[in-house]
Amino acid sequence: MTANQAYQKNPYWIAFRGGFDSVLRWPHFDELWKNLAAKADEHWYIYAIGELPPETPATAEKMMRFLTEMEVLLRQEHDEDYCGIVYVDDKQRPTFVKIFDPNNLGVSCGFSDNPPLPGWILSKLKPIDLPENMPQTASRKRWWQKVFSG
Repeated sequence: MTANQAYQKNPYWIAFRGGFDSVLRWPHFDELWKNLAAKADEHWYIYAIGELPPETPATAEKMMRFLTEMEVLLRQEHDEDYCGIVYVDDKQRPTFVKIFDPNNLGVSCGFSDNPPLPGWILSKLKPIDLPENMPQTASRKRWWQKVFSG
């Protein structure tokens, strides 16, 4: 088996390529965020694309901090009457959430053999290093460091 074949059989990659629903409206986003906050202690991995994938799940405190900071960022920088840049595998029982960067959207919806990478991923599965065809901007790297420094 080649490295590429092994990569494509990885459970994380399969989940990443799986079916997702858009969190189209802000009230739906609020419901998802409340649901995620209630499950903050359930061993979530927080992965910022362009950084090394985390080796261990986030603590409940780190997850809550991420949710709080991400909500602020999305509401400030995606000043629209709809959300539409968050995708989830299951709205009631989420295990995989893709969050697209509002300043680097490209085409985040539709179907493609090479879908664009989100800016951040929350998952119950340990992440693998995704291809870096969407490297983080310097401002996003500073934001990430601010959220998780200290």
